[in-house]
Amino acid sequence: MIWQFVLKLFKKQNHKEEEQDIMKKFLIVGLGNLGAEYAETRHNIGFKVLDELAKQENLNFETQKLGDIATYKLKGRSFILLKPNTYMNLSGKAVLYWLTKEKISLENLLVITDDLNLPFGSIRVKTKGSDGGHNGLKDIQVKLNTNKYNRFRFGISDAFTKGRQVDYVLGEWTQEENSLLKERLDQSVKIIKSFGLAGINNTMNTFNGK
Repeated sequence: MIWQFVLKLFKKQNHKEEEQDIMKKFLIVGLGNLGAEYAETRHNIGFKVLDELAKQENLNFETQKLGDIATYKLKGRSFILLKPNTYMNLSGKAVLYWLTKEKISLENLLVITDDLNLPFGSIRVKTKGSDGGHNGLKDIQVKLNTNKYNRFRFGISDAFTKGRQVDYVLGEWTQEENSLLKERLDQSVKIIKSFGLAGINNTMNTFNGK
C-alpha cells in the first residue's frame, strides 16, 4: 500500500513537472518566403526579426520538417524559432506541426507578420484578430481552427498606388526604411523575450504603440 502511494505520488509529481516544462516552451513563428529574391522584401519581416535574434544570440537555423528551426534558451525558457519553408499561404501547416511536435500550448505561440494597415515600424501585439487579408494568417487560422492566437504585427504602411499591393509587399525596403530598421529590429527582439519572460499582457502594455 505504501509502495502504491509512493508510486502514485511520483507519477503525479512527474506529470506536474511535465506541465511546467510545457508552459516554459514557446513557438515563435516568423512569416516569410524562402529564397534570396525575397530576403529583403517587406513581406519577409517575420524572417528578418528571427534572423536578427539569431544574429544577436549566435544561433544557427537548421532546415527540418516544414521549416528552418533554431532554439534559444533564456532564463529557464525555451524558444523554438520557426521560419516555415512552405511559402506564405501554407504557413499554418508548419505552425500546427511544430506546436504538436514540441507539445507547445496555443497560448505560447507568437506569430510575427507584416501589416499594411500600420505605419512603417509601428508595432501591435495582440491575442486574437482577423487575418486582415494576409494569406499566412489566413492559413494559420484555418489549420488551428481559431483566430485566438498571439500575433506580432509589424507595420509596413500602405504607400502604394491602386493595383500595386503585391508589388509593394514583395518590394524591397526603401533607403529611408532600411536606415530605421535596425532600431525596430532591436525592439522586436525585446518583444520576443518579453513574451516568454513577462507574458503576453505585460508585453502588449509595454510595447504596443512604441
